[in-house]
Amino acid sequence: MKKRYSGIFKVLLVVSLVILAGCGGDDAVTSGDQVMDDAVETGTLAITANGEEFSREGFLSKDGWELTFDQIYATMGNIVAYQSDPPYDTDQGWDIGYKTMVELAGSYTVNLADPQSNPVFLDQLHDVQTGHYNALSWDMLRAAEGPSAGYCLLLVGQAEKEGVVIDFSLGIEQEVAYMGGDYIGDERKGILLPGGTADLEMTFHFDHLFGVGEEDATDPLNLEALGFEPLAVLAVDGVLETDLTALQTALNDDDYALLISIMTHLAHVGEGHCLAQFIQ
Repeated sequence: MKKRYSGIFKVLLVVSLVILAGCGGDDAVTSGDQVMDDAVETGTLAITANGEEFSREGFLSKDGWELTFDQIYATMGNIVAYQSDPPYDTDQGWDIGYKTMVELAGSYTVNLADPQSNPVFLDQLHDVQTGHYNALSWDMLRAAEGPSAGYCLLLVGQAEKEGVVIDFSLGIEQEVAYMGGDYIGDERKGILLPGGTADLEMTFHFDHLFGVGEEDATDPLNLEALGFEPLAVLAVDGVLETDLTALQTALNDDDYALLISIMTHLAHVGEGHCLAQFIQ
């Protein structure tokens, strides 16, 4: 009888050990005599830039000039994506609380007028922590080389009105820092799931610069836009090649001040506004 009870005791002891081993929780996995933490879940975050249909298809300015673009070179750097907590709002200024941030190193020059790119892909970050990336900051910087060297933005194209055609090149050399919150648009962006890919977009609204002829003249968009006429009168023999340095003396004070102010609300995240400040 002692042998029988001894055998039962051994069985119960083994079962008890198995049960206790299974009560270790979900935070660890046991392998032999090692304990391994669960792997952090990651995915891929893509960064894009978009000049919208205005840059790719052209549009009518608020003062009746039909604009088309061959190139709109934009250079961006110091690009940082955040999982902001609480969600970032431009009213809070440049202070942002976040759980996670990732930075895309280097600078990127892209052609926003390229009809084949909607939006333009810059680069992507691999193995970044999953979650909702709901804030984005970047600098619009002067290109160091290439066709737009020395400019943050270079707009090259044609303007036509009542039979008059102007070939124009407009360079913007003023560097600007932008910070925006959650992307606002027809789809959600920045939600990264394990093993998946999400994208974040820097959006440039060129209707803020030239206005839109299809909108009423008293629309706030048009009231705050420069239009093309102040530039058209500076053309010589159908050609306009200028930049901010030249326009500071060529434009009247009000038009130049308006042009400078437009640089602070040219960039968005979708339709979401960004905080902006000039980089000295």
